[in-house]
Amino acid sequence: MEDNNWYSLTHPEDVISPSLLIYPNRIQHNIELMISMRGDVNFLRPHVKTYKNANIIVMQMDAGIQKFKCATIAEAELLGNCKAKDVLLAMQPIGPNTKRFVELIKAYGNTKFSTLVDNSKSLQLLGDLAKANNIKIPLWIDINNGMNRTGIAPDQKALALYRELSEHEHLIAEGLHVYDGHLRHTDPTIREAECNTAFEPVLSLKANIEKLEIPSPKIVAGGSPTFPFHCKRDGVEASPGTTLLWDAGYGSLFPEMHFLPAAVLMTRILSKPTTGILCFDLGHKSLAPEMPFPRIAFLDLKHSKQISQSEEHLVVEYDDLTIPEVGDVHYAVPKHICPTVAKYDTLTVVKDNKVIDHWSVTARTQKSTI
Repeated sequence: MEDNNWYSLTHPEDVISPSLLIYPNRIQHNIELMISMRGDVNFLRPHVKTYKNANIIVMQMDAGIQKFKCATIAEAELLGNCKAKDVLLAMQPIGPNTKRFVELIKAYGNTKFSTLVDNSKSLQLLGDLAKANNIKIPLWIDINNGMNRTGIAPDQKALALYRELSEHEHLIAEGLHVYDGHLRHTDPTIREAECNTAFEPVLSLKANIEKLEIPSPKIVAGGSPTFPFHCKRDGVEASPGTTLLWDAGYGSLFPEMHFLPAAVLMTRILSKPTTGILCFDLGHKSLAPEMPFPRIAFLDLKHSKQISQSEEHLVVEYDDLTIPEVGDVHYAVPKHICPTVAKYDTLTVVKDNKVIDHWSVTARTQKSTI
């Protein structure tokens, strides 16, 4: 698609480091690839948690995507401001977020907001709020099909909960939400088989719901690793997220998925404290630190080994100190892009090796206005 020097800046001297650079032409490629894989934008619901930015949302809307998923009220509000038609808050509201979610519905009348529940207490609480505010709240039952993070197992208890939802006067039964982020086998054949096996109980639950003579539930399924497999299912909304910007982690695990890294960290050598050691200005505050090393994949510094990281510093071993000098600029793709983006107020937009704009990471905070 581009030459091997696609990521570098012609004039980096005016760009502070660390900075997170993004490349709209690569984002556009990833959007088009998502759509081509799913085949129908009506069954595509990308997650916005990776980038939290209005410009990238609008790029997807311009391509015909109108359904989105988000993780926070701030992200949902961002989507409302972008005039997205259909937004699923994929975090069961608790505490003050229940009332914030109701305020969101009331503030953005042209956007359909829905959310998740996995228990009767949360369902009834949202039902009471809906009644008190004279609205109806669309809900999905969050299904645990093996990840054991959130959700209810797709068994008789889930069937009873879905019946309770469908019978509630102030709630709307939307369907089933299934996130299978635990399925990450690097062999796509094995990963697909595991995905299909984990999905069978969901299909059984759907069939049992239909036997109750209530409307057949819609299904939102998967994340990025299982996106190709859920794309093959009729009537299922596939829900990738990392696919928009991609990263070194998924790029190495899933090379058969031809998404392009569209976000790159620009960093500088801060110090050369001793022979064979380089220190970069890329600490915990600028790069997601929860992954084991390596936490970045250098694009222009081969044969380096990352050995430590602190708040402001990343230390690497390097076997050739005749080339790098203090102040030199280098570029790297983060291993985990989603929490890395959340560390930046702005994204530095690059086209043809030049900075052309800065885009705000609007929803990186817990609260915007609601």
